[in-house]
Amino acid sequence: MKAIAINASPRMNNGNTALILNPFIEGMRGEGAEVELIYARTLTINPCLGCFYCWLKKPGECCQRDDMDILFPKLRAANVLVLATPLYVDGMSGTLKNLLDRMIPSVEPTIELRDGHCRHPSRGGKTLDKIVLVSNCGFWEIDNFGPLVEHVKAMCRNMNAGFAGALLRPHGEALKGLIAHGMSPDDVFAAAREAGRQLVREGRIAPETLRAVSRELMPLKSYMKRANSYFRTQLNQPG
Repeated sequence: MKAIAINASPRMNNGNTALILNPFIEGMRGEGAEVELIYARTLTINPCLGCFYCWLKKPGECCQRDDMDILFPKLRAANVLVLATPLYVDGMSGTLKNLLDRMIPSVEPTIELRDGHCRHPSRGGKTLDKIVLVSNCGFWEIDNFGPLVEHVKAMCRNMNAGFAGALLRPHGEALKGLIAHGMSPDDVFAAAREAGRQLVREGRIAPETLRAVSRELMPLKSYMKRANSYFRTQLNQPG
């Protein structure tokens, strides 16, 4: 298995998203998968121009020269794509959406019916086997991820790829706080690692493993109290 993992958090390896993504990748590598981790923030990727150059002028090639030239060959060679993003405005981060918009050269302009729905066929017949979502949210409830999960599932249908599961971490801001106070939720990180192993071994992630990644870290009122106390303290800092 060859995978590309894109960490689209602006805080890169210092963010809460990485706390779940990194053990997940460790689990995949432990089962023999080749995984390349890419930080979206380090790439220069311009927005799609909507010019259809990649469809009508030079099929399969964008008119823009930027870091998508580096990323495209990696994506074409991968079996699995791992999309890791904090939850921003009920969806993925802007850097990730911008990157995904630029993947339009990988499909043909023609339309086919697939499962009774209009889709673009993949260029050259190459498709990803699986897509995995990893996401972190500052709100307490897991249902905040609903729009993002549906978005990624829709992408899977359009790309003719299987949706292998979503590692979702609600009230993710509690993670570093617990670690700092010597109460690291090691079972959560172990579940993320096991999810990576399961993906490689079985091609899917067990629902109970995903639930373990998302399990409650503290009661709602306690989380709100801690979060609000932190932000009030920061707001009252001089300068």
